[in-house]
Amino acid sequence: MKFLNVEIPVKNLPELDQGFVPLGLFFKYHQLAATKPLCIAVERSGGQIGTWECKVCGTPEMAEADAYYVDRMVKFLLWSWGGFKVYICGDDALARQIQKAYTATGTRAFDKDFMENVYEREFQVISLPYESRPTAFQKSESVGRHTNGARIGFDAGGSDRKVSAVIDGETIYSEEVVWYPKVNPNPDYHYLGILAACATAAAKIMEKGRKVDGIGVSSAGVYIDNKCMVASLFLKVNKSDFEKKVKNIYTRVAEDLSRMLGYEIPVVVANDGDVSALAGAMGLGENGIMGIAMGTSEAVGYVDGEGNICGWLNELAFAPVDGQPDAMEDEWSGDIGCGVKYFSQDGVNKLAPRAGIELDETEPPAKRLKVVQELMAADDERAAAVYRSIGVYLGHTMGLYAQFYDIHHVQMMGRVMSGKGGDIILAEAARVMDEEYPDVAFRGSRRDDPPRGPELRGRQPAGSEISPGCNKSELFPRLRAGDFFVPQIGEIWYTVWRGGGNREHRHPSKKQDPAAAGALHPAHRGAADVCGHPKLAALSAERLGGLPVLFHRGQKHGLGSGALPGCV
Repeated sequence: MKFLNVEIPVKNLPELDQGFVPLGLFFKYHQLAATKPLCIAVERSGGQIGTWECKVCGTPEMAEADAYYVDRMVKFLLWSWGGFKVYICGDDALARQIQKAYTATGTRAFDKDFMENVYEREFQVISLPYESRPTAFQKSESVGRHTNGARIGFDAGGSDRKVSAVIDGETIYSEEVVWYPKVNPNPDYHYLGILAACATAAAKIMEKGRKVDGIGVSSAGVYIDNKCMVASLFLKVNKSDFEKKVKNIYTRVAEDLSRMLGYEIPVVVANDGDVSALAGAMGLGENGIMGIAMGTSEAVGYVDGEGNICGWLNELAFAPVDGQPDAMEDEWSGDIGCGVKYFSQDGVNKLAPRAGIELDETEPPAKRLKVVQELMAADDERAAAVYRSIGVYLGHTMGLYAQFYDIHHVQMMGRVMSGKGGDIILAEAARVMDEEYPDVAFRGSRRDDPPRGPELRGRQPAGSEISPGCNKSELFPRLRAGDFFVPQIGEIWYTVWRGGGNREHRHPSKKQDPAAAGALHPAHRGAADVCGHPKLAALSAERLGGLPVLFHRGQKHGLGSGALPGCV
């Protein structure tokens, strides 16, 4: 493949998208031909600066390739790290092109506005000599790894809110309440719901004679210094009310609760994707974890090689992955070739007609996805082609992500990854990575497969894996109480009862002695007894061989050992 005068030796292309240009390979082979040093630096809150050392060709015949490389690299770094100031160090002409793009009328006007809203700073692009490039300064935050103290965990979901009280690692209280944050324009509705939940949990801690040592909050959205900058939960709240009452909603709750109790209660707020990755890291006993959910959009969380949350945006749905000029456009950002159109239900719906699957375009995307999933369940070859193509996308994109992230494990989840289609995606991704990115060691494997390697330390070690899954609660073991505790990520135990009294006891992170569970009522044989989360019922056909599912929320239900650990 030749793209912008750069020879790219691509071995694998999606069978339903032969024009796909893997951006990671373009980056790699452009750099092999470049000789002129260039540094791209991105500054974000707290004086943090990330730097990317690279090169450009600096010749007329490669001018277009150089410009494209810098444009895509700046875009990727912004949506990975986040920031309000970009430094182009070493080439004034390229700096001017980026400056023009990130203006109110430029091609990256959306990106400029978004970053300005997140960081509350004017967005700037600055040209510097290479010798004057900024020094990198990035810090990460260690949260969630303490088991001592009395702590409150709050999870703000789109359909329910969850709260837990935890003392020295043991959950003493949990509650899940249905609410409607996305359709309510009154921010007081959200505030009172959050305060009520935290106050109730605080009372449960006080009943044990303890003080509240901290509050941890997990929610979808962008959070900077514990402030809510962007979040779909507050979709209907007007801009003025958002500024006055939503931005600081969690710190206000902590302050008001502190006044009630007469002592200061610290609060930590983090994106739920990062928290899920942290829970995965704790469950695996390893660091360098990336979690990718493929559903309505692409959602990403990351814990670095030291086991810390970096404070990066990690909004890779809007980071580019494909270089082809007629790639699908993201309606929100106006850009093309971004992850959201490849690793979500939109990706499936884009490819299905190319495979000969007729979809009703008047139906919502989720229903169209379900049509393809049903065909895949019936082993329809057209549906298999869709999932094979997504697997090729994923293999190339994991090679791209590995250039920017210290990845030891990738845990995949979301409705697109469910069932037979998810298995095909993982198999194809592994094959592509084997053939195209042999220096990247993590590979696709089923969640229940044993680790493939003795050592899990260092950058991209052998034994790293991409794991399938359907939701965070099923994938990740319980995040223990610390500076932050995530109540919705509970321990999930399920017992698969085979005919004749045979049974398997399964847990995402460890094996349980079958004898420890006692005996279930004979009527339950041939069923899956699920303790922890009602959504796991959906796994019956996909993961448990079509067995009926009996759901329990961790309470006593006839097992000799009593209550199993439940989802909070």
